[in-house]
Amino acid sequence: MDLRKLKKLIDLVQESGIAELEITEGEEKVKIVKGGVVMAAPPAAPAPTAEARPAGGAAPAPASEAEPTQEGHVVKAPMVGTFYRSPSPDAKVFVEVGQAVKEGDTICIIEAMKLMNEIEADASGTVKAILVENGQPVEYGQPLFILA
Repeated sequence: MDLRKLKKLIDLVQESGIAELEITEGEEKVKIVKGGVVMAAPPAAPAPTAEARPAGGAAPAPASEAEPTQEGHVVKAPMVGTFYRSPSPDAKVFVEVGQAVKEGDTICIIEAMKLMNEIEADASGTVKAILVENGQPVEYGQPLFILA
């Protein structure tokens, strides 16, 4: 994508009432966010993404660091993506706090690159805590659940 075309897209976003614009042409992808931070390729640069979103990155960090000190088995994110507690917005959540799960049960979904990846419990137990909010971005190895 050439610079003139990119400038036109930026001007279009500034002049219109839209908050963000995402364009994909072949393998090129551009996302323009009005009055925000551009999050281009979060997997390629995880540290700047976390620093660029202090409100989203700072809120879960204390909970993630404090909660795993509770006794129990910690289920961690096997990939970078977006955390979802249910298969669709209007569907029932996979697990609730206090619910018993067996090893291999689906406990959440992580969306990565438009693919929905079902995450299974890697141990049996009772869900003691859910450490991530629905729709929140997660990093590789980030604690998601605590099982007792």
